[in-house]
Amino acid sequence: MRPREFDHDDVLRIAFDQFWRKGVRGTSLSDIARDAGVQRGSLYNAFGSKEALFLSAYERYASEYLAAIQKALSAGSLRQRLDAFFDVTIENMCAGSPPRGCPTTRGLMELGPAEGEGLDENARKAFADLMTRITGLLQDALSEGAARGEFNGAPEISALHIATVTRGLALIERAFGDESKLRVIAAHTVDLMLGEVDAQSAMRSG
Repeated sequence: MRPREFDHDDVLRIAFDQFWRKGVRGTSLSDIARDAGVQRGSLYNAFGSKEALFLSAYERYASEYLAAIQKALSAGSLRQRLDAFFDVTIENMCAGSPPRGCPTTRGLMELGPAEGEGLDENARKAFADLMTRITGLLQDALSEGAARGEFNGAPEISALHIATVTRGLALIERAFGDESKLRVIAAHTVDLMLGEVDAQSAMRSG
């Protein structure tokens, strides 16, 4: 078998950095080939299309991101776990100079209604799968918190609520570029989940 002309993992890393910074529409295989030091034809031979390369690169990113989230949600009190989850999420959105934002949200904006007009159904499924798995990890953490008496809400809908908040954070980051706003929203969301906002309101009105 003919050996690969490049390091597969290195190309995926370089490609995803391009996609993350410039979007799929704003990135060409020529750009990726140049930065990776390979021939554009080699990328076509290995992946078939720019969209297929994006999907492979995104799946690599998703695996690493999920591992970071799983670690964040695996130790400490429920508050510590949720705080750590939001830390990972916000740091991911604010990574890069200038910040690159959220690759999933950027990718969703590039989904096309028809072939040739953007990312396809395979990409949509990849985005949905990542969000489903993130929500599942959050639900597990909330369920464990409930078993320890730290949480008295509904884990399933609360996990979906938190995952939905992260999509709002991605938009706020793009609109304002202000990490402090994201952290205020994250802290307030954790307070809401743990029922501490109502307690604080009662203290102020008492």
